[in-house]
Amino acid sequence: MAYEIPVTQARAELADLINRVVYGGERVVVTRHGKPLVALVSAADLERLQELPDAADEQVVSSVSSVRSTSSSGAGRQQRFGIAAEHRGPNAT
Repeated sequence: MAYEIPVTQARAELADLINRVVYGGERVVVTRHGKPLVALVSAADLERLQELPDAADEQVVSSVSSVRSTSSSGAGRQQRFGIAAEHRGPNAT
């Protein structure tokens, strides 16, 4: 499950968020106006994602689209968000 945090709060807590990702194995989704903006993942996770064959890319996007995240307020409220993405290989124009 990913931890969701607004960009303004993420700026103030960047060092803590990095520690949570690297040492706690968490994934953090930074939002703006309630919409996902970026995700913080460990370098190891990124490396694994980059090594996936192209056929698995669509499955990864589908998995990310169904992530449920808890709000940073700690109230336990869960929100669902979708991500629309298209993967283009390194030689795509």
